[in-house]
Amino acid sequence: MQTLVEGVHHFRQNVFPSKLRLFKRLAKGQQPIALFITCSDSRVNPNLITHTEPGELFILRNAGNIVPPYGAANGGEEATIEFAVAGLGVEDVIVCGHSHCGAIRGLLQPDAIKGLPAVAAWLSHAEATRRIVARKYERCSLAERLARATEQNVLVQLEHLRTHPSIAAALACGRLRLHGWVYKIETGEVSAYDPDQQAFHPVTTVIPAPPPSPPSSPPSSPPSSPTRIPAASRAKAKLSRAV
Repeated sequence: MQTLVEGVHHFRQNVFPSKLRLFKRLAKGQQPIALFITCSDSRVNPNLITHTEPGELFILRNAGNIVPPYGAANGGEEATIEFAVAGLGVEDVIVCGHSHCGAIRGLLQPDAIKGLPAVAAWLSHAEATRRIVARKYERCSLAERLARATEQNVLVQLEHLRTHPSIAAALACGRLRLHGWVYKIETGEVSAYDPDQQAFHPVTTVIPAPPPSPPSSPPSSPPSSPTRIPAASRAKAKLSRAV
């Protein structure tokens, strides 16, 4: 607890003053660029991974980055998704799984969550993931099955997302994109699902090339320094192709 208290003091004395204008603006409202659905695992930090500032991500976290189908659970997932999409008008939704996920291990190895009935009940929303892996990767090693289960679970939860009315309506109007990501803790690599190739590939940042400059005489003064890309633009550039 002492570590947390010291962290609060550091934030108030050093971080907050340096971002005072940002927090004054955020106090008036929020306009996040994406809904980021990921695991509660302490090793996963959405803002750190995407290099975003406060106010840029609307974040939903739970064990196993699970999205129950609409009406299937009485939790806060439905309200969070609806508020982000219908209330705040986010244009991108990302479901991000990660390596070494305890929920995925518990899904494939029930003994790992023995004595945790609430966790076992929650993982019933990933039953399709378990069955896909059991059928498709039964001859693979445990490590390989865990990796494939992490990916399959992202895809299963994306399908669950589509059952939510706010998501279905936004997709039908063409104002929403869905993305499936997997974050690898040990390497920092983020892979995104490519629906055309039906596979996960490393996320790449695509920044449009500047238009060619017209021929001119050498400048009489030194060129100005490059303009810094705003954090929101950087974050949008990192989004992969929609699923």
